[in-house]
Amino acid sequence: MTRAAVITVSDRSAAGEREDASGPLAVAALREAGFDCADAVVVSDGADNVERALTVEVVAGAKLIITSGGTGVGPRDQTPEGTSRVVTREVPGIAEDLRRRGAAEKPASLLTRGIAGVVDPHGALIVNLPGSPSGVASGMPVVLSVARHVLDQLGGGDH
Repeated sequence: MTRAAVITVSDRSAAGEREDASGPLAVAALREAGFDCADAVVVSDGADNVERALTVEVVAGAKLIITSGGTGVGPRDQTPEGTSRVVTREVPGIAEDLRRRGAAEKPASLLTRGIAGVVDPHGALIVNLPGSPSGVASGMPVVLSVARHVLDQLGGGDH
């Protein structure tokens, strides 16, 4: 079974001030799709925290890593910056489709700066989703529609 991981990026959830409502949605979607996925890990906002958490998951063998939160324009929203330190090649079409679909539901979705990319040579795919439960609920089907194909390609599979 392919290992997946979810990282929720939120100062308030990390401090115990707010329950993580988005991470469990991503975990449930991954498990339902047949991925081996532990409960979401919660970290504080900031590029360093995101980079560290992603690196831990990649080294531990996760092949699909979803982040939730920290993709907006606020001063502490640095998930894309931390993610770009880990990915070796971006896959912009995934992030573009997430924004396009999100904007159809809520125009503020255009403000998300999330990225998607692969980590060579580990063969992992990382996708940043917004921190809202609705953003995760609408984003996970997009991710899951291409994830297995991407992972197959990273593993040397044919087109």
